Amino acid sequence: MPVADQSDLFGEPAPPAAPEVRSTAHQPLAARMRPRQLAEVVGQEHILKAGSLLPRLVAQNRFGSLLFYGPPGCGKTSIAEAIARETKSRFVRINAVMSNVAELREILATARRTPGDATILFIDELHRFNKSQQDLLLPDVEEGAVRLIGATTHNPGFYVNPPLLSRSHLFRLEPLATAAVAGVLKQALADRERGLGVRGVTADDKILADLAVLCDGDLRRALNSLEVLVLGLPERAELTAAELEVFARERRIRYDADEDEHYDTISAFIKSCRGSDPDAAMYWLAKMLAGGEDPRFIARRLVILASEDVGLADPQALPLTVAAHHACDFIGLPEAELTLAHATLYIATAPKSNTATLALGEAHRVLKEQPVQPVPLPLRDKSGKASKENGHGKGYRYSHDYPENISGQDYLAKPVTLYTPKPVGWEAKIADRLARWKDLKAAVKRSG
Repeated sequence: MPVADQSDLFGEPAPPAAPEVRSTAHQPLAARMRPRQLAEVVGQEHILKAGSLLPRLVAQNRFGSLLFYGPPGCGKTSIAEAIARETKSRFVRINAVMSNVAELREILATARRTPGDATILFIDELHRFNKSQQDLLLPDVEEGAVRLIGATTHNPGFYVNPPLLSRSHLFRLEPLATAAVAGVLKQALADRERGLGVRGVTADDKILADLAVLCDGDLRRALNSLEVLVLGLPERAELTAAELEVFARERRIRYDADEDEHYDTISAFIKSCRGSDPDAAMYWLAKMLAGGEDPRFIARRLVILASEDVGLADPQALPLTVAAHHACDFIGLPEAELTLAHATLYIATAPKSNTATLALGEAHRVLKEQPVQPVPLPLRDKSGKASKENGHGKGYRYSHDYPENISGQDYLAKPVTLYTPKPVGWEAKIADRLARWKDLKAAVKRSG
């Protein structure tokens, strides 16, 4: 008989056994406009369209534990509450940031005492629970005393314990499309019961679409932003570009340092530089800087790119990026942004070669798979009486005594090929030089 709790969107846990729906009078617009059933959820068609696994499991009320993984405002909590309503389950919501082991034990004990209530335990920000807290859930999830629905903005593969992950169906949610968000905003403007319809404020479709774009697919943020904008206008006024411009100036980029957005964005930045796309590289750089990323972190990645992906195709890349890293230290923001832009454009537009990476990897492979070669006697250090008596250094040919420093001497007892230059940038000249030296070495050997 209990129905799903209408806790707001900001992580405040409701009493676990609250039997009635709370008043929505003072809730934010995003909470008031929550879907009441799965069919009302916008977007996420890849998991919610007719015939998909999740709707079939809910319709038959035969699902176990579920994990919803996706960015803020994409519908994780809304789907969980809709599932609880459609299955007439007791819905207990907690936020992992605010909860503790004592509260968790009490909720699980209550669920065991009242198995007929079919408790759904919804844990928002599940990634905030440590390993012991997640392990505490396992016995009751295993026995079916509770059905867990976890919501996280973080990759569950990194933040959810493998035993809990293996006992759950994982569904990835995507940021909502602009059209989907704009459609809900239009509905909220007109809805007199749950939305803003009583104020009579109007807005054309382009204004709503622009607001949706500014909110980056986050429906919760879009709805609450619309509410602020509408409440700041007289009744029956029109929401125009002028009001939206004020909101746009205060827009904040969604970017969480040390979390998924951090790793995904730096990955896109690195791959854009490697792929020689300066426009994309500058876009991701600007996003990281707007999100408050440490400029020294970006500079370190540029130094790595200089050796890993540019290498000998442009030998100036490494000293330039090292200089950029030092500049970030002693200049600081905001001026260091110019230094990072300079280095980013240099790396993105430089010829690329990964031969340093490949050669090092091949050397490690040969060392691992073949017997370790001894240092040839002519190359050994001859310092000390014992070394000289053992023939160390005997027969060494001083390279500077020969044309182009090629003595014809071998520097491995059993020669191996580890480095193959690419015909790009400066490395093309290296390839020509090595080919000439190879011929010269062979000629010196033939001459004795």
